[in-house]
Amino acid sequence: MLAFGRAAFIGLCFGLIWGIGCSLVLLYSIYLAGYRKAVKDSLAAKKVERFIHMLEQIKAQRAEKAGTK
Repeated sequence: MLAFGRAAFIGLCFGLIWGIGCSLVLLYSIYLAGYRKAVKDSLAAKKVERFIHMLEQIKAQRAEKAGTK
């Protein structure tokens, strides 16, 4: 029974490590896909409306932050 307890504990640890690792890889791949799309949109000759809108928001936030300092 003691050997089974050790085996179960080791299996549980490896299972958690494997599961957490797989979920992190999945999240990272989703992040990279979004990053690639953003770079592609920023380098396009004709800018997407959403890109232009977000760029204006970022510039406004930076100007507001620079004005408060």
